[in-house]
Amino acid sequence: MNKPGIVFCRSNPVAPDPRVEKEALALAQAGYPVQVVAWDRSAALPAHQLLSIAGQQIEITRLPIRAEYARGVRNLPDLLRWQIGLLRWLLHKRSQFTILHACDFDTILPALVLKALFGKQVVYDIFDFYADHLRATPQALKTLIRVVDRWAIRAADALILVDDSRWEQIGDLRPARSAVIYNSPADLRLAQSPLEQAEATPSASLTIAYIGLLQAERGLFELLQVLKQRPEWLLHLAGFGGDEQRLLAAIAGMPNVQWHGRVPYARALELSRQADVLLATYDPAIPNHRYASPNKVFEAMMLGKPVIVAQDTNVDRVIASGECGLVVPYGDPAALQAALERLQFDPGLRQRLGNNARRVYEQRYSWEIMRQRLLALYASLQDKQQGRSP
Repeated sequence: MNKPGIVFCRSNPVAPDPRVEKEALALAQAGYPVQVVAWDRSAALPAHQLLSIAGQQIEITRLPIRAEYARGVRNLPDLLRWQIGLLRWLLHKRSQFTILHACDFDTILPALVLKALFGKQVVYDIFDFYADHLRATPQALKTLIRVVDRWAIRAADALILVDDSRWEQIGDLRPARSAVIYNSPADLRLAQSPLEQAEATPSASLTIAYIGLLQAERGLFELLQVLKQRPEWLLHLAGFGGDEQRLLAAIAGMPNVQWHGRVPYARALELSRQADVLLATYDPAIPNHRYASPNKVFEAMMLGKPVIVAQDTNVDRVIASGECGLVVPYGDPAALQAALERLQFDPGLRQRLGNNARRVYEQRYSWEIMRQRLLALYASLQDKQQGRSP
């Protein structure tokens, strides 16, 4: 039986986007024709690209719509232009797909238009709840977005969440078809990968890595305060985001911070593998951070590395129950420094936490477990399309 075509819709350039790439690859390997349409806010990346992963090729189309990040309501005109551009593309390509995999609120409305007009099925994959993710946005607008988002959850054919705790954010909504798929990486320790060719790290008494979204609310400026006190430590810093320029100004003249910019996912894992400890300290005052499911936490598990997280961010319970990292109060440089010093001076603790991290990954959070959940959800959509019971 031929599998239906799938289009992933994502409001970033997928350059990279580990979750989108993993999910798209899993479905392509299962026989689904898969393509991705993405938003290139720089208008500088290739408009078309074949992403080659594990012998599979997935076409990425990037819509070059110029926009900035993290500008609050000033981003609204750009967001509307993206919605219109995405809708036009989907209408033009509608004969090529049956299922739309809409990633986050800023792609779900065009997808639901295609459902209403042409009967396309819609999978709503919520990475972060949009209203709780916005930074400089009036509360009235956030409330409106939350109301529309709840309607979209009901209107979609299936829902994916990134963490069991996210059910609290959607309240009483319980779609008939749903799955929780954590941000777990593929198990690259069991495969040939660039991880085996990582270059030597310059000598340091402790090596730390942060690769991800560059926002002040992720404890990065507090980390820099600590590094100024401990010049013998080394930080690998990479990524992009709204506070990138502030961070670049802050690390100027800091020889113990190596800046790598935006890096491919394989390179991000190389840098993490070289580190003694990874960092994922999110501000719990932000609602989405209280339900965070950061890629880097599960990457640390896969790599067998300890990770430091902030209290009251949900993932602190994951780390504490698995005994695979340390938990610190958010925004407390002294507590962060003390935790890092524990890891520096107690290599046995580092090893024990790392071993626990790997065990937890294998038993609870491996990508193979998540992949099976994703395929089961899509199989249930096919059953629905063919008139069988869920």
